Amino acid sequence: MLSKRGTANMANRDELIGELKATRQFFLKTLSSFEQRDSTYQPMDGVYSVAGHVHHVADTVNWFVEAAFGKGWNLDFEASIARSKQAMSLKDEKKHVDEAFARAEQAIGGANETELDEAIPDQALMPGTPRAGIVGGIVDHTAHHRGALAVYARLLGKEPPVPYF
Repeated sequence: MLSKRGTANMANRDELIGELKATRQFFLKTLSSFEQRDSTYQPMDGVYSVAGHVHHVADTVNWFVEAAFGKGWNLDFEASIARSKQAMSLKDEKKHVDEAFARAEQAIGGANETELDEAIPDQALMPGTPRAGIVGGIVDHTAHHRGALAVYARLLGKEPPVPYF
């Protein structure tokens, strides 16, 4: 989220961190409809299990942070998918999500205005996007998987909670 003058100022940095915190909270609220025994549920072969979705969300948060503040975009999507499909424990993957979001919050919070305004160094994806722009990607991607998990919950006969309360 950039200010009107095109820079990521302190207030906006706090807003970005707030968006990350809310996104994590909404995601965990959706996960509250599942029990550990639901970890390996998948409605059909070839799709992520419940734990797989959660692992994938955490991996993707880390992927965005690494792109903006680390070594750049890792475009080995097959390896990422394989790791997520191996996830077996909802409990472990919830911890992974918490750690990933904490890392993202720390990266955004630890960056100064200039760093947040600078384009992501690796231009392979999202060319010209400022580092602060990863927050929008994280929010959107997490919402996508939150929706998929709400469908999984319904397929298991559960009522997913409205995440915004």
